[in-house]
Amino acid sequence: MSEKKAICVQGLIPFILLVIVVGALFFTGKIVSILEQAPYLLVLIVPLGILWLKGLFIVSPNEAKILTFFGKYTGTVREPGFWFANPFASKDRISLKVANFQSPQLKVNDAHGNPIEIACIVVWRVVDTAKAAFDVQDFNVFVHIQAETALRHLASHFPYEPHQPGEVSLRGSPEKVGETLQQELQDRIQIAGIEILEAQLSHLAYSPEIAQAMLRRQQAAAVIGARQMIVDGAVSMVEMALKKLETDNVVQLDEKSKSMMVNNLMIALVSESHIQPVLATSQNA
Repeated sequence: MSEKKAICVQGLIPFILLVIVVGALFFTGKIVSILEQAPYLLVLIVPLGILWLKGLFIVSPNEAKILTFFGKYTGTVREPGFWFANPFASKDRISLKVANFQSPQLKVNDAHGNPIEIACIVVWRVVDTAKAAFDVQDFNVFVHIQAETALRHLASHFPYEPHQPGEVSLRGSPEKVGETLQQELQDRIQIAGIEILEAQLSHLAYSPEIAQAMLRRQQAAAVIGARQMIVDGAVSMVEMALKKLETDNVVQLDEKSKSMMVNNLMIALVSESHIQPVLATSQNA
């Protein structure tokens, strides 16, 4: 089922027409004479007038009215204003406003089997009123349940943090993860005539039972990375110092002296504690 435009006219036209007819009959006195001659017509006129008025309805901005006639969908009115349509048709309101919600925090396993807590924010709106009203039981509940399902599926396909360079992860690639979540959720709720405008993670953390262990692992990885950077810098500085001494002819060093100098410089540059200088002296006989 797809949305289609309902047949309707501006509501002022039939309303004004009804007022003119009733006013003309009343002021000319014909309505009084008619009722005196046939009082049973009052039983027909009053329901017909109420039925006529029942065909009038108002559509507010960012909402629509779905018209059904004896169980058959006849169309949707989207344009705001005062309208008149089939008086026998029911006119159900449906909101077209942008809506959003935050999913509950879910406890799932990531791609590496680590238990994590995850939640997301979803921004959506109705784009096909017929599908939203008739193809699913309750489109609001449908969106919430499908968002939770898509989030669980997403978490199981990405690791919490990258273990290899360039690896897409929940923590390291939020934009890519958000796009993937939005596309997967859109595919799941396409049947309900709903458009997903945005989907992003709002909460991401390791589960409490492994949070401390993972924190220690992150700290160890940070220390290793910092140490690697320090060692690389120290090696470059030592190499630069040796080349500078040889280029400027400051001192001539043999292989043993170079080895001692490299050892002392590396200890001085890499060590975290304060280094006491040691002076090497020699006495000539």
